[in-house]
Formats: sequence, structure tokens, C-alpha cells
Amino acid sequence: MKIAAYNVNSINARLENLLAWLSKAQPDIVLLQEIKAEHQAFPFFELRAAGYDAKILGQKSYNGVAILSRHKIRVTAEGLPGFADDNARYLEALVTVGGEDYRVAAVYAPNGNPPYNNPDDDSKFIYKLRWMEAFYNHAAVLLQKREKVILGGDYNVILTDNDVYDPELFRNNALFRPEVRSRFNALLYQGWYDAYRVLHPAAVGYTYWDYAGAAFAADLGLRIDYLLLSPDAADELKSCYVDKDPRSAEKPSDHTALVVELNGKNE
Repeated sequence: MKIAAYNVNSINARLENLLAWLSKAQPDIVLLQEIKAEHQAFPFFELRAAGYDAKILGQKSYNGVAILSRHKIRVTAEGLPGFADDNARYLEALVTVGGEDYRVAAVYAPNGNPPYNNPDDDSKFIYKLRWMEAFYNHAAVLLQKREKVILGGDYNVILTDNDVYDPELFRNNALFRPEVRSRFNALLYQGWYDAYRVLHPAAVGYTYWDYAGAAFAADLGLRIDYLLLSPDAADELKSCYVDKDPRSAEKPSDHTALVVELNGKNE
């Protein structure tokens, strides 16, 4: 089974790109971020024609998450539990594949910039930390279920110096602040597996490149998209890789797809 996390950066602006990639890559489940569309503007018909049922938590013009599935899907949480002002950043569902249930979530963590640059307005960074704390608490509840869980998306976290092309340039960026990194590490200590790093401990693995300055061509990137697996899901881990095809195509998102393959009992 193939599951992808992909910040599409406006689904309607990237729809042709997305459909072409779906046809080529054939993922079973896709966890989308930044769909930037409400329900009435979401391309359900086009995705259904491509073979995918879609569940969304949308907003107009910004944020928004969605789960695309080729299998039976049932939404279990709209918005991050325990966090009232989630702003369409978390959508969770149960997907049944070959008789097995997988709990998946599309995750779009706040950016948080600027961090403490203005003593009178640190609200975005504080919001990011509050959201991450609520996410940590909900992740603990999910682990207690002893299910196969995949939490995938744009976490807006640069975890180590190896995850950014120029660590010093980003040292004071909200994505790289020690408060943010410690909260993400707490998730790993809690028992989640960073699928890409499990299999590629030293590889670069960038998933984002700015549009400016030919960053993609020069590989000036960041690794800020993750697929976190519960222990039961990690037991089925077969591969995890960055698929650069969507970023290489015309009219791309500034992110690309991160893909994990799992070996279910029926595969």
C-alpha cells in the first residue's frame, strides 16, 4: 500500500499537475495540505473520475486539508481534537484496505513566523507552539489505540542541520527554533517513527524549495514534510522516498510528495 503526503499549495491551481501525478504514481491514499478551497469549490468530480474518494476540511483562500483514497474511508476527526481554533489544519479518517484498518491524518502545522521578532506581536509563534502541544496530546491518545496510524503532512519543522540547505540562514526562523524542534522530538520520543529517517538516516530528503532564485534547480531545499508512523504501522514499513515529479512538472507547488509504502498482511 502506498500513502503520500503532499502540500499541494492550492488544489485548483495545481489540479492538472496533481491528476497527472496520481495517474503516474498510483498512491492508495494521499494526505493533502493547503488545498485553499471550500467544499463547493473542491474538485470532487475530477478526483472521482481519477479513482479517488475525497474527504476535506476546507477554507477559502488559505489552509485546508484533504484525504484522497482509493479505498473505503470514514472521517473520524475534523480539526485537531482539543484545539478549538485549528483553522482547517487537521483531518483524520479510517481507511479500510484489504480488510485492514489504517487511521490516517492530513496534518498542516502552523508556520509560526515571525518568532519573537516583535515583543508586541508574537501571536503567530505562540499559536504554533500551542498547536504543537495539542497535537502532541492527541498523538498520545492515538498511540494508546494500538492501531496502524499514519500522520502525514507539512509540519513546518526543520528538525536538524541536515534538513536545510543553509542552517545558519534559518537559525532564527520559526521552523528551526529550538522550542519547535524540541516539541517535534517529543513526538518521536513518544513513540512515533519518522518513516523517511528510519530508512534514510543521513540522506538530505528535501520536500520544499522556494519559488525564488531557482532554488529547486540548485537543490536549495528544506525537509519539512513528514510521515509519522505508529509502531504497528512501522512494522509494515517497506520504503519511503521523496517523489520530485510533481515539483518538476509545470505549475508546481513549492512542495513535493513524500511517499511511504507499507506491506499489509494481504500484500
